[in-house]
Amino acid sequence: MAHATDTTGTEPTRRDFLMLTTGAFGAVGVGALVVPLVSQLAPDAQVVAAGAPIDLDLAPIAEGQAIKLFWRGKLIFVRNRTKKEIDEALAVDIATLRDPQTDQQRTKAGHEKYLVVYGSCTHLGCVPLGSSPGEPKGEFDGWFCPCHGSHYDSSGRIRKGPAPLNLPVPPYAFTADTKIKIG
Repeated sequence: MAHATDTTGTEPTRRDFLMLTTGAFGAVGVGALVVPLVSQLAPDAQVVAAGAPIDLDLAPIAEGQAIKLFWRGKLIFVRNRTKKEIDEALAVDIATLRDPQTDQQRTKAGHEKYLVVYGSCTHLGCVPLGSSPGEPKGEFDGWFCPCHGSHYDSSGRIRKGPAPLNLPVPPYAFTADTKIKIG
């Protein structure tokens, strides 16, 4: 007499074990494919750093000196203006300007001696001179673009030449008396 096998019991069978194992390996395999794919979509560290705000200590910048730096791939001029340069910028009748802005609109209250502007001529994107010693500052004690003859004053406002707009002011804020965060 042959013994009948009971297939209605609750005991796991070898087939159940193989199905669970195959499912687990399949899930791990899908995860191994999806994780690199999703992480590839995220920006790399260099891209994140290029757009991150930067902190700048203004204390080493001597009066009358300007420095150049890059933020988000764009040139920035930071200038510690002299009293003469500030007085000249304040004395300008804004009605005579092509792109009328007061000096106060281009600087931060209480920190008027520091001017922060993008360093690209608004005509064709050339780099104006006037930030380094010995460079011509143009007719208005600011910047001069030798490519096409645009002259900017000590507030970065267009005064002469083909450029249509003032040198733009990037987003920045003072975090201390001599420290700023650009971005």
